Amino acid sequence: MWISTKAQYGLRALIEIGKRPGEAVPLKDVAERQDLSQHYLEQIASNLRRAGFVRSVRGAYGGYKLSRAPELISAWDVVTALEGSLAPVTCLEDADSCSRMGSCATEGMWKEVENAVRRVLEGRTLADLIGENMLLEQGKLVQLEPSYSFER
Repeated sequence: MWISTKAQYGLRALIEIGKRPGEAVPLKDVAERQDLSQHYLEQIASNLRRAGFVRSVRGAYGGYKLSRAPELISAWDVVTALEGSLAPVTCLEDADSCSRMGSCATEGMWKEVENAVRRVLEGRTLADLIGENMLLEQGKLVQLEPSYSFER
């Protein structure tokens, strides 16, 4: 499982669009605010539109609007729409790809990894991410780096 820039940028674009409810947000604005390539963002926006997260508005004041309330869009929905499966190993996606399915000691562990990722992403809505973004912009939320210790 590898979350590509497509999913990362897609979520960031939805956050920018969601911060301006009722407005059609030009991709140029999103690209500038998020320091993204506008060309790549156009490809991602097309995928987001096909997946039903945004709709395009034509004209002089055109751009993109959310197609549904941010409370109804989970990070899981967006990431899987842009990435497909998030299974950490192929055999969880396609049981026929591995002759050891059902008799592999690591199979349960990989299912736990997949379920943990799913729980985190399903537990976050676009509304949550918009709120966190706005707090970060106001300097009221500090993101801490996780401290990992690999010493035994």
